[in-house]
Amino acid sequence: MAQVGSLSAEMETLNHVLSLVEAFRAFDADNDGRITKAELGGILGSLGYNASEQEVSAMMQEGDKNRDGFLSIHEFLEMNTRDLEGGNLASTLSTAFEALDEDGNEILTGEDLHGVMQNLGLDLSLENCVHLVASLDADGDGAVSLDEFRLIVDSLV
Repeated sequence: MAQVGSLSAEMETLNHVLSLVEAFRAFDADNDGRITKAELGGILGSLGYNASEQEVSAMMQEGDKNRDGFLSIHEFLEMNTRDLEGGNLASTLSTAFEALDEDGNEILTGEDLHGVMQNLGLDLSLENCVHLVASLDADGDGAVSLDEFRLIVDSLV
């Protein structure tokens, strides 16, 4: 298992990425896996940002690498993780998942995450752990499989 200091840094990075996944889901109003210019503008407005149409267009152009007019989760994560410290983000996140998967079953539940956090002396409530896991749970089974996790990690490499 990773050392506590190292795992804490990895968990901080993981928490940031999970927050981005949640933000993406909030932007993706119609749940089609893509953010449109209108969805981006609407969410920014609801958050109190009075972004002009030109500013929203510039944000879309910055992130839309394949020029299809949408932001995918991959593009959204890439756009919002460029400045993270720590070298290889994908490697950091993979290490975090391996450390959290104490029983090696390649499944991580909120309860699993909470147990690891408690063992490390980190104060993260069960509710927060369940919420973090739910933000990555693509199939709605209440857990994150290694495959679901890899979808996020692969988008960052």
